[in-house]
Amino acid sequence: MSAPYTMRLCYLMACGVLVSLSARPVRAQGVVPDPNQIFSPVAMPTPVSAYRSGDGTPGPMAWKNQADYRIAVTLDPATHELTGEETVTYHNNSPSSLPVLWVQLDQNMYRADSRRAAMSGPAGAPHTDGMQIGSVTLMEGTATQEVTPLISDTRMQITLPHPLAPGRMQVFRVRWHYTMPGAWGGRTAVSPSKNGDIYEIAQFYPRMAVFDDVRGWDTLPYVGDEFYLDYGSFDYAVTVPASFLVVGSGALVNPAQVLSPAQQLRLAQARRSDTRVMIRDLADVEAAAHAPPAGSRTWRFHMDNTRDVAFVASPALLWDAAKLDLPPMAPAPGMKPEARLGMSVYPVEGVGPQAWDRSTEYVRHTIAYFSHDWYPYPWPTAINVGGHGAGMEYPGIVFDGMHDRDAKLFWITTHELGHTWFPMIVGSNERRNGFMDEGFNTFIDSLASLHFNNGEFAPKHDGEYAPDTGRPADDIVKVLRDPVYRPLMAPSYIPGRGDRHALPYFKAAYGLELLRSQILGPARFDPAFRHYIAAWAYRHPTPSDFFRLMESDAGEDLSWFWRGWYFTNAAPDYALAGLEYVGNDPEKGVRVTVRNKGTLPLPVTLQVTWADGTTTRRILPTEIWTKGNEAVVTLPGGRLVRSASLDPDHAIPDIDRSNNESTSVAPVAAGMGMVVARRNIMP
Repeated sequence: MSAPYTMRLCYLMACGVLVSLSARPVRAQGVVPDPNQIFSPVAMPTPVSAYRSGDGTPGPMAWKNQADYRIAVTLDPATHELTGEETVTYHNNSPSSLPVLWVQLDQNMYRADSRRAAMSGPAGAPHTDGMQIGSVTLMEGTATQEVTPLISDTRMQITLPHPLAPGRMQVFRVRWHYTMPGAWGGRTAVSPSKNGDIYEIAQFYPRMAVFDDVRGWDTLPYVGDEFYLDYGSFDYAVTVPASFLVVGSGALVNPAQVLSPAQQLRLAQARRSDTRVMIRDLADVEAAAHAPPAGSRTWRFHMDNTRDVAFVASPALLWDAAKLDLPPMAPAPGMKPEARLGMSVYPVEGVGPQAWDRSTEYVRHTIAYFSHDWYPYPWPTAINVGGHGAGMEYPGIVFDGMHDRDAKLFWITTHELGHTWFPMIVGSNERRNGFMDEGFNTFIDSLASLHFNNGEFAPKHDGEYAPDTGRPADDIVKVLRDPVYRPLMAPSYIPGRGDRHALPYFKAAYGLELLRSQILGPARFDPAFRHYIAAWAYRHPTPSDFFRLMESDAGEDLSWFWRGWYFTNAAPDYALAGLEYVGNDPEKGVRVTVRNKGTLPLPVTLQVTWADGTTTRRILPTEIWTKGNEAVVTLPGGRLVRSASLDPDHAIPDIDRSNNESTSVAPVAAGMGMVVARRNIMP
């Protein structure tokens, strides 16, 4: 847009435009837009408190609990069983005493008697025995006490002998094992490839539930959706057959014990290279496949300030890497500072010049773009895995498809790694408010597509965003008109109907684009959005916090937009209702009547095309509809009019464009000047 965004009436008058209003109600599809309802304040679901301020930032008494993990697991490829032991140090930073701890056992989703199984029916996910708990032991110094937990579906409750007081920590140890759920298994998978199975391992350890100031313990069961987790430090070890490569979240802290001398040299070279260096090449893979060495190896990783870890293990993986365009970061304990790495691991099925050969290029761009424009990437590595094709994100590592290529590989890489910022850094509750991670991330993905390689894969046009034509204002209309879709603020854990990407991905992302390009403008939106990320980094914002911060920083009352786009399924709908010369004399000006027929009155552009082919544009701001549903715009005279149109660039999702344009002008009898033909001007 060439003019400021959310224009005021004084601006229109300064441009020589007169706007008058009529309170006469206009009916459209049985609905009369009511300005009193459209512009009334929105009651935010989460109230302001000492923990959450009125400006949308954490309050003066804000707190967050912390969970630190030491984990050791062993993978048995013969049985697909994973056996593990972990020690958890849970820090109670809340003002509450906690008589119990809640732990998530996500693998129990695959039990035949789970809630997920009941929801999905016989054709659902494969069944296993779930996560079998061997023991739970409370630890206090050198004293230990074994306890019997209460297991309910995908949750485990540990009753403490004494409540955990504010400011104290509880250490406990858990031993467990489970069988991996097969070739798909939701967001964790075992997949065959030419040179061996690929194990994408996630949700593989008992994970602390979140205790927050909104609900206390948030114990929604896992039914195959996504997650809500606290932050902490992780030391984890993965023992696998010696022929396997393991790549996981965080920094590999024992490369000398698990990599060959040649691979160590290549890894060092990659830290100095802007283009990919093969760390594990085809010769290494073939050697592992045809003459696997006996015994096992243990790969050790460390990651700070993260809410989760995941890893991939296989003898079949190629591995390439290059340095990230980021400053070095504080190293893991016992390690020297080193350049950070973007990496890709994939089987030979993924090799190709427009396939996984370019993956690390996409990784480097995603991390650099998001870091430069929004918030710095926090971890030592960023890893793209070509495996089953789950399209799933974890801190520092994402699981994509070995057969992805061309624009699809770019878009999926950008999207999954983009989840670093939402929800890995900004830790919103994915199980309740999925639009705050999927939509916010998809929005930045669309900008990243424009940024990459002079728009090589722009505009973003996939199942997540603008899926039909690549024009979001047009593609979103069928979503806005279809009653099958619930509002964005509907709970994510309740299954919706219709296309699953339509709301939390597409509508949520396009809502931010409308806010940025049509309502606030980048000069106000971008700093506010950066502030939101920084203010809530490694914390747990709610939708209310986001709404408040954007309003406060951008200096705009956006109640009408939050209500229309997030709390309801309102949509804009404008019509040209009249086009005529003032007093039937072109010298006196042109009068254009515009009607608002929708309940989401976004700013709209009016374009008048003159007889000589030139055009004049005026932006009608949202505020003009506070007093009624009809506005008259008067443009200065002196020229003959050919036509007029609303939203000529399809910048907003007007749900009925059949009445947005006039027909050409026609002359009348001599001596009477020119009048505008009123054919096809819709009431």
